Amino acid sequence: MRRFILLESGPLGLACSRPGLPPVDRCHAWLTTLEAAGAVIVIPAITDYEVRRELIRLLATAKLRNLDGFCIRFPYLEINRSALDRAAEFWAMVRRSGQPTAGPSDLDADAILAGQAATLGQPGDLVTVATTNARHLARFPGIDARDWTTIV
Repeated sequence: MRRFILLESGPLGLACSRPGLPPVDRCHAWLTTLEAAGAVIVIPAITDYEVRRELIRLLATAKLRNLDGFCIRFPYLEINRSALDRAAEFWAMVRRSGQPTAGPSDLDADAILAGQAATLGQPGDLVTVATTNARHLARFPGIDARDWTTIV
């Protein structure tokens, strides 16, 4: 059994920031602790996109270099057909239930992230999304989403 921790944009963006700030230092220590415990920390492509586009907009070159480093340090999870198929099912389901996680014409990165989480690993593996907004991701059945600060 493997333990996968997928980083959502909140913790990944925080990790890209300059050390020396208490929340950033806590995030870096958390990542190191998870690695030492044998967890597989994963950078989903949709999360990389969300963080990268904002850093490019802000011209935050140092943070972009840090993001590139994380994409080398940790496994990078490309978006594949089965993840997109599952994301489309999630997207339709939350809309039918009246609890969407994005606007009606939005791409809905949360649904794509949930699709990536739902299709990662093998039976028996533990897949958790580390986030700052577990409420949105909890709308997708079978997705274990937790505030990153509570994952040990």
